[in-house]
Amino acid sequence: MSSGPGPGLPFLPGCAFRDPTKTSFHRSQTLGYKNGFAFSRLPTVGIGGERLYVNQLSQAELDELSNKRPTLTYGQAKQAPPSGFIPAHVAFDKKILKFDAYFQEDVPLSAEEHYRIRQVCIYYYLEDDSMSVIEPVVQNSGLPQGKLIRRHRVPKNDHGDHYHWKDLNRGMNITMYGRTYRIVDCDPFTQVFLESQGIELNPPEKMIFDPYTELRRMPMRKYITPSDFDQLKQFLTYDKQVLRFYAMWDDTDSVFGENRTYIIHYYLADDTVEVREVYKQNDGRDPFPILIKRQRLPKTFVDKKKTFPSCVLEISDQEVLEWYTAKDFAVGKPTTLLGRTFFIYDCDEFTRNFYRDKFGITDFQPVEIKKKPLEEVPRVIPPYNGFGILEDSLQNCFSLLPKPPRKDIIKILENDHKVLRYQVALESPNPEDRKRRFILSYFLSDDMISIYEPPVRNSGIIGGKYLGKTRVAKPGSTTENATYYEPSDLTIGSTIEVFGHRFVITDADEYVLNYMESNAESFPAATLQSLRDHFRPQQVVKETANSDIPMLGTSKQELDELLVQVREELKLHNYLNNKNIREAFLQCDKDGSGILDKAKFLALCDSLSVPTNAILVNKLIDLCSCGEDKINYHDFLRAFPS
Repeated sequence: MSSGPGPGLPFLPGCAFRDPTKTSFHRSQTLGYKNGFAFSRLPTVGIGGERLYVNQLSQAELDELSNKRPTLTYGQAKQAPPSGFIPAHVAFDKKILKFDAYFQEDVPLSAEEHYRIRQVCIYYYLEDDSMSVIEPVVQNSGLPQGKLIRRHRVPKNDHGDHYHWKDLNRGMNITMYGRTYRIVDCDPFTQVFLESQGIELNPPEKMIFDPYTELRRMPMRKYITPSDFDQLKQFLTYDKQVLRFYAMWDDTDSVFGENRTYIIHYYLADDTVEVREVYKQNDGRDPFPILIKRQRLPKTFVDKKKTFPSCVLEISDQEVLEWYTAKDFAVGKPTTLLGRTFFIYDCDEFTRNFYRDKFGITDFQPVEIKKKPLEEVPRVIPPYNGFGILEDSLQNCFSLLPKPPRKDIIKILENDHKVLRYQVALESPNPEDRKRRFILSYFLSDDMISIYEPPVRNSGIIGGKYLGKTRVAKPGSTTENATYYEPSDLTIGSTIEVFGHRFVITDADEYVLNYMESNAESFPAATLQSLRDHFRPQQVVKETANSDIPMLGTSKQELDELLVQVREELKLHNYLNNKNIREAFLQCDKDGSGILDKAKFLALCDSLSVPTNAILVNKLIDLCSCGEDKINYHDFLRAFPS
């Protein structure tokens, strides 16, 4: 490096010397930038900041001097022509500012995502200050993508202003038509243009991706090096060679479970397993021979994630850690296949030879299967609910399709149309009910009872069927040991209980007596004797009435003449009510024999104000006497015509 001459010395060789105090030797900058464009300039100082004695004029002075001409010689200097005008659509043609941005969109009707991130590109066209927003199309996104905002001048506010390129920068939010976009970066041309215009750009930000899209993004394919195992060699070696095991599945712990036998086939050609069910004749099962079709069965799974479904249609090698092989099957050991435990109790001869040659196993002792005895479930008959006949309702407990109870056909044919009829009175604390009379019919063909109430005029009670034809159980009988009323239980004066109502038997048909006398060996003597005692007074009255012998030495004509006289005398007693008198005597005669005790007869006449002291009435009472203390009140009531 040469140094300058000293002060007052000519710039000649030998006149220069090095300044030992000088420490700076850098050159001044001659390259500058203005509005983003580079230009050259003259140095103002020398090397190391030394003063320059040349080129001290400014650039403007130099430009002015360059335009000076000798005015005397060449005249007035001419100004250079101005540069031509270039319009904006030509100067900025195809010059576009590009910004990378995104906006967030809410997803209210989804359980998997709450918001969505959508990436867009904002384009600013310098030629006409227009803008457009375009979203790149994502395949199978299900969203309308593409041009979101068409190219036009976007309004900035409500005052009529529009967005300008000076309003755009990195790391800022811009709102267009109610949607806020976040600008994160721009392309290199946009960066150079904005910096040339004196705009300081913010640092770029990282683009945010949609979390749901990233979650569903397919994982990268992993290439697995194939193993050295030759499947073709295995197929050619063990083709058509199958191991057969005899197994049993114990399902007795579940409801209606049982022990079921199966055959397990293990195919050595491809390590697949098949389970077939053994069917027996008339076992009541549908013929589905295959329980598990031929397939590779997994033994140990890889640790699953919590989000992995518990049931999948296809299982690949990535989910299975170990598959079932031939060494996993052994006689006398349980094996779990797809959640079902099979106990292997035997195998065939080929399987024994294979395990003996391949694994050296010699113990193939078959296991004896003992079936558990079935537990006898006691039949519990529910209590009788009162609907229908007991035997008929009981059939619902024996069969799903109940059958009618068996009938005694011989008894029905022998006793067809044979009915025993009794007159019964209702035993009730109500006086009106005690006067009611019923006809009880006992059907000998099926031992059923029906009760009928004869209508009585002006009684206030509607007569008719009181009890339909049914069997009536005795009081105290149970559904397990039900006892029903029989003809031997129906005696005169006995009380029977019919579904909570008590009836007293007061009379019976003569056919009842005749039937029991003809079948005396089938009925107890007490029942037959009660009927004979009941019908004996009536037979005496009938024999007396039908005979021509006068009562107590009196002819029938005299009795009729006496009745006429008694009627004439009773007309004088207007207070007598013939109807009430007849009803009182009939009600007092509970057995309906027509015979009353004399004391009871006289007491009843006194209660009815009958003038028994009259001579004619007293004579009529004597004529109606049947013995010493019995009176036939039927002849006496002839004096009281209704």
